[in-house]
Amino acid sequence: MPIPEIPDTMPSMGSNFSRGLGRWLLRVSGWQVRGELPKVKKAMLVGAPHTSNWDFIYACFAIMALGLRISVMMKKEAFFWPMKGLFERLGFIPIDREQAQDVVGQMVQWYREHDKCWIGITPEGTRSKVDNWKNGFLRIAHAAEVPVLLIGLDFPSKSIVVVEELFTPTGDHDADIAAIRDYYDANFTGKNPRLQ
Repeated sequence: MPIPEIPDTMPSMGSNFSRGLGRWLLRVSGWQVRGELPKVKKAMLVGAPHTSNWDFIYACFAIMALGLRISVMMKKEAFFWPMKGLFERLGFIPIDREQAQDVVGQMVQWYREHDKCWIGITPEGTRSKVDNWKNGFLRIAHAAEVPVLLIGLDFPSKSIVVVEELFTPTGDHDADIAAIRDYYDANFTGKNPRLQ
């Protein structure tokens, strides 16, 4: 199955070599990327279910294959030499947990300062089973007025699926998180389903 094309509006990175390597890794592992990427400059990307370390590996293959730049949050203490330059190049965002402005405020500011910015998160926050998903990503997306793009990992079909419709946070974070979780539970199966 062909890899979806990424629109010019999306943040991108990598080279023909890294994209080719990512496509080869997907092919030899038997995985595929399905769906069409939206033509938006800014988005909150949600990946679920997250039940194994393999989720991250297959997601990396897909990100390389697409040539997509996904930013992720990381505590600022990790940004020390010689790792700082690498983390910045890869799109990691330093979060200051001691700053008076909360994480939501810091991320809203990050969106405002960048023309193209896709931030990725896993709402479970862990590979272990959790009863309640974290809703911080919804608070960030709602405050920054950016859409939420749902990406599903389905191990039985070996598919990473881009959900066609963008989710627009309503401000009712409890209702939104319940709707999103119900959608994932109904449509995707992780490597360890008992942890979903």
